[in-house]
Amino acid sequence: MSMEPATLSAVVYPESDGKPRADNTLQWDWMVKIVGELRRLFAGLNVFIAGDLFWYPVEGDPRTVVAPDGLVVFGRPPGYRGSYKQWLEDDIAPQVVFEILSPNNTAEEMEDKLDFYERHGVEEYYFIDPYQHVVRGYVRRRDRLRSVEDILRFVSPRLGIRFQVEDGNLVVYGSDGRMFQTREEREIEIEDELQRTAEAIEQERERSLEESRRADRETKRANGEATKAKSEMLRANAESARADRERAARELLTAKLRELGVNVDDVLEDGRIPHRDKPGGS
Repeated sequence: MSMEPATLSAVVYPESDGKPRADNTLQWDWMVKIVGELRRLFAGLNVFIAGDLFWYPVEGDPRTVVAPDGLVVFGRPPGYRGSYKQWLEDDIAPQVVFEILSPNNTAEEMEDKLDFYERHGVEEYYFIDPYQHVVRGYVRRRDRLRSVEDILRFVSPRLGIRFQVEDGNLVVYGSDGRMFQTREEREIEIEDELQRTAEAIEQERERSLEESRRADRETKRANGEATKAKSEMLRANAESARADRERAARELLTAKLRELGVNVDDVLEDGRIPHRDKPGGS
């Protein structure tokens, strides 16, 4: 039996059950990691992603409700919701949901959630046990959510994410190959990247300064060698000029001696004329 519109509008759909969003920090970190990294991956796209949000699949039935630790709805815009009322969202059910195990969850409760997601159209369901570092995946086939046999070799059809166990820890990788992180882990990574970048810039600055100093030394050495070469050239020119002057002086002296009738061969090496006695002298 369908309700009258006025009756439907009077139905209250609570946005909280008064319980904490997470039972402990480990569960909370995983919720933040899943929701935050998925929002990063699908930023700017028509995809709504939320965590611990009440999902009401049936109009007029506030008792049919569940709050997945993470949910992804393709075809719905991101933005604020107090709850996800499916009939107000073009009747699009979340295609992907996540549950993070807490110490208070029972096996019966998790089975009920699996049944709920199967009945209400979820395509992919991932159940993560952060204490045992285990993940289980379920994918819809022939109107049933069927278990993924080898989850560590599986890639989400909708999200493109994959799960791995590294050093005994469960990790998630996005379609871009980057490991999912909490906000704090990402901030630490960014700080480390900034520190490495600053160090690389400082090293590059030091290399540039050293190359500049080396270039200055090479320039000075080249200038010194050029100056030395120029000095040698000037000295050689001066020696050549002196030799030319001496040669010209000797030629002039030789000419003068010949004019005086002096035998040039009798001239001493020092250029003096040998002493000759005057005629008739004693």
